[in-house]
Amino acid sequence: MELEVAEKANAAAAAEKVKEKESAQRAEFAKLLNTRSGGMYIPPARLRAMQEAASSDKSSAEYQRLSWDALRKSITGIVNRVNIANIKKIVPELFAENLIRGRGLFARSVMKAQASSLPFTPVFAALVSIINTKLPQVGELVLTRLISQFRRSFKRNDKIVCHSTTTFLAHLVNQSVAHEIIALQILVLLLERPTDDSIEIAVGFTREVGAFIAENSPKANATVFERFRAVLNEGRISQRVQYMIEVLMQVRKDKYKDNPILPEGLDLVEEDEQITHQIQLEEELQVQEGLNIFKFDPAYLENEEKYKEIKAEILGEDSDEESGSGSEEDSDEDEDEVAETKEGIEDRTETNLVNLRRIIYLTIMNALNYEEAVHKLLKIQLSEGQEIELVNMIIECCSQERSYSNFYGLIGERFSKLNRVWTDSFEQAFNNYYTTIHRYETNRLRNIARFFGHLFATDSVSWVVFECVKVNEDDTTSSSRIFIKIMMQEMMESMGLKTLAERFKDPEVKRACEGMFPMDVPKNTRFSINYFTSIGMGVLTEDMREYLKVRHYFSFSLFYFIFHFSTMAESPLFFRMPRS
Repeated sequence: MELEVAEKANAAAAAEKVKEKESAQRAEFAKLLNTRSGGMYIPPARLRAMQEAASSDKSSAEYQRLSWDALRKSITGIVNRVNIANIKKIVPELFAENLIRGRGLFARSVMKAQASSLPFTPVFAALVSIINTKLPQVGELVLTRLISQFRRSFKRNDKIVCHSTTTFLAHLVNQSVAHEIIALQILVLLLERPTDDSIEIAVGFTREVGAFIAENSPKANATVFERFRAVLNEGRISQRVQYMIEVLMQVRKDKYKDNPILPEGLDLVEEDEQITHQIQLEEELQVQEGLNIFKFDPAYLENEEKYKEIKAEILGEDSDEESGSGSEEDSDEDEDEVAETKEGIEDRTETNLVNLRRIIYLTIMNALNYEEAVHKLLKIQLSEGQEIELVNMIIECCSQERSYSNFYGLIGERFSKLNRVWTDSFEQAFNNYYTTIHRYETNRLRNIARFFGHLFATDSVSWVVFECVKVNEDDTTSSSRIFIKIMMQEMMESMGLKTLAERFKDPEVKRACEGMFPMDVPKNTRFSINYFTSIGMGVLTEDMREYLKVRHYFSFSLFYFIFHFSTMAESPLFFRMPRS
């Protein structure tokens, strides 16, 4: 018995010593991690023992620090190994790492690798575009940091950083990770006040992104080269830079044969799968520098499990039904949380609305024909209820032209015939513009009237919306009368007067147009008859003229009867009935 008690005491003492040793090693290892330089030299065997002691608790800060260092080294090594030949093999390795936790590390590594090897920029851009399809927050972070870096380097006149950053941005635009608006804004900034350095960077940037802009925004591309030509003619820059502009003009004539949009072997993402980020050059940017630094995560194990499920979904790995259902529940909860946070934020500055209108305007102005304009406008991501904003922008662009262009009418017609939502939006817009037409000057009023005249003539919108039009002396103004005149003349030119008159005799249209052709008060009826006759559409007033005739005859007959009856009542022969 005494031996057994002694053995138990020795075992307990040994266990306590082991625990004390492990805790001491863990404390020493934590102290080493917290020092800036890494501390003194430790033999590898002892370091491994300390790491093993620290990694026994996976939720501890020491273990998370070890995994963070391993993640940083792994991401950096994978990014440095990527090239055209092995990019398809590298991508699964990269997704195997926790890119959500290490998105700051990835952004820093890929930007550093690109800056040190500019010829590989298309490869890094292709890598970012692939990751952006599955994890768009990673692509957005890379793009945001690049724009921020360009702004800083431009203010500091750092030509080298500016050149490398614009090259990366150009290839991200080519890969449709970034919208072409950012490329145009950079060119405008570089060409606004030309210097040797800014023109040199602009020339290099245009060589990389010129083919994409020429294909997607030909009008903007022509404007950029007009500015290059003006800078060349001014002669304020050195001969070396002037020669660079002349070479760029030749590259444009050769249709960028040496600078294609997507080099061979790097067209790896389907157009429908790509997510394009519309980040402006002057907006506030969230660079999130804190993502580059290790931070203790209390929910580390849960987040790692969530990323395993995301990785299995991305890479197509098999997973159990239970884990699948669990991931769905977790994702639903995350979506609900995100929705709640979004509902709690209300943007009263209308910044998003202004940006949306700018994008719509640039898209319309850069289109060669109405089909291209409709195709590009449909790609713009609109929230529910924002359809009316697109419709209003189309009409506003039309009104700004010096003379009416059928281009806008065809855009409106195509949209109206695509979906009932667009038809309702144009009908609502007609009601709004007719109500406020007195605010517009004559030229804008004429363009808006011809635009709606085209829509009515092609049956793009229902004629029932004429309910809001009342042609009488009290409810019309000089502006509204001019608007109706121009709109009706446009409809008559497209349909013909006979067809127009027959259409207005349709029972449903006739019921909706009771305000245009009133038959309630003779004063209003005469006003409407005189108005439509004066604009050359007297044929539309036949029913009103007939109504006035009948009413006049009835009034005259009633007057004659009353007058004759009163005359007979005064006569002594009142009761003598005259023979017929």
